[in-house]
Amino acid sequence: MTNTDFTASAAESDELWQARQCEEATGVPAGTWRYWASTGQGPRNFKLGRRRVWRKSVILAWIAEREAAA
Repeated sequence: MTNTDFTASAAESDELWQARQCEEATGVPAGTWRYWASTGQGPRNFKLGRRRVWRKSVILAWIAEREAAA
């Protein structure tokens, strides 16, 4: 299995969320997610076409890190 194969199979098993889904999962307003993305804050995200998306696993890991730091 090549690195590309691993990345593709890992990506297939992970949901991509838009700001709306991030809001539903965390209670943080979608506008805040978009603001964080524009300023380089918050969890990693990327553009997929014209849409800004976050991996569900990245969001959950980010929440866990915030919880551990509290």
